[in-house]
Amino acid sequence: MSFFSDFKTFLLKKDIVALATAVIIGAAFNKVISSVVADVFMPIIGLITGGVDFTQKFISLDGQYYETLEAAQEAEAAVITYGNLIQAIIYFILVGLFIFLFLRAYEKTKKKEEAAAPAGPSKEEVLLTEIRDELRKQNP
Repeated sequence: MSFFSDFKTFLLKKDIVALATAVIIGAAFNKVISSVVADVFMPIIGLITGGVDFTQKFISLDGQYYETLEAAQEAEAAVITYGNLIQAIIYFILVGLFIFLFLRAYEKTKKKEEAAAPAGPSKEEVLLTEIRDELRKQNP
């Protein structure tokens, strides 16, 4: 087979198409999760912490005191913006919580569907039925 033929076969495999679909849906779902975290959860966190803006928390490495992060950056001071790390950790935990709750709800609906669907015969039962039918054909 040629390179292009192999590549076409690779791209059109069912699992590759499913993976591409999952990536696209995941990107769209990321926007929903980001909005829920930023617009719902973070204001609550801000209320709990008394309106603290973690992105403004920093340590100046030059020993000088700066009123704001912008002032330190204007002075070209080296800073450790530990507030961004705190914000990212909070965001990560909230995204994980949101996905956990979403998947938990999904699994509950899936279990209800499985319980509602009648269980068919097992593979062994199907195989035994086929063997029985073949034996009846041979010995009428």
